[in-house]
Amino acid sequence: MSETSGGPRRVLLFGASGFIGRWVRAQLDGDPRVSELHCPGRARLDLLTAGAAEVADLLAETRPDLILNCMGKLTGPPDVLMRANAGVVALLLRTMAEIAPSARLVRLGSAAEYGASVPGYTIQEDDATLPLSDYGVSHLAGTGLVRNSPLDAVSLRVFNPVGPGTSDASVLGRAADLLREAVATGASSITLGSLAAMRDFVDVRDVADAVVAAAFAPSMPERIFNVGSGQALPVRVPVALLAREHGFHGDIHESEPSSARSAAVQWSQADIGRARRLLGWEPKRTLETSVRDMTQLGSTINA
Repeated sequence: MSETSGGPRRVLLFGASGFIGRWVRAQLDGDPRVSELHCPGRARLDLLTAGAAEVADLLAETRPDLILNCMGKLTGPPDVLMRANAGVVALLLRTMAEIAPSARLVRLGSAAEYGASVPGYTIQEDDATLPLSDYGVSHLAGTGLVRNSPLDAVSLRVFNPVGPGTSDASVLGRAADLLREAVATGASSITLGSLAAMRDFVDVRDVADAVVAAAFAPSMPERIFNVGSGQALPVRVPVALLAREHGFHGDIHESEPSSARSAAVQWSQADIGRARRLLGWEPKRTLETSVRDMTQLGSTINA
């Protein structure tokens, strides 16, 4: 078990301009528990290419109590995914041990670490992990580094985040782009991959809340937390909500090949009891709110 001391904290946030990181930054701005908030961009330090000396210099300069890693990659070849989702974790833990051994690290993992699940089953953090994609393998490696580290570190296994700023690398981001284009051009249909899979969608701002809750939790008796809504829904549901928000009344075909990251996983539903009990966290926003704000707010910061 690890514990954080009281008083305002110095926070070092990586990925502050990304999909999740920007909302974490919005939560931390003005938080009275934060004495300093450092959000180095790639021009200052790019974790994908940085060496240990560069990271050590940044840690020595900022003297963080909390290190929040919200950067990573969804797509790319295996070596790139491994560097982005696991290699940077190893780099941060190595330099923390030398420069900031009492700091806490919070990283973002993924539900893809679990692999396939039996339909109807609610996935718990201690369940077996058998990822079916390079993406899932890379995140499982990152979580493994956290699990085995003697330092104060935690990994949040994020299920399917949705909301303002959703990437077009995700099925909902791609659907939004196609729907927007169809309405603009008067097209009568759009084509996606299969939307039959059951997914646990969680608002990106609720994910940011979980990051902040893990950062400031006074004690950390566990290393891994699921972050989801606790309810699996067909992907057709948010796509239909997106169509309604865009005013699209045409056909949605499902004949394209599905994403390699998720095609083999037909069911995913998180048990979020651990986060409720130990972090005092639970999702607040509905899927309807997430989709509406995804359509209306775009990438605007507006909690």
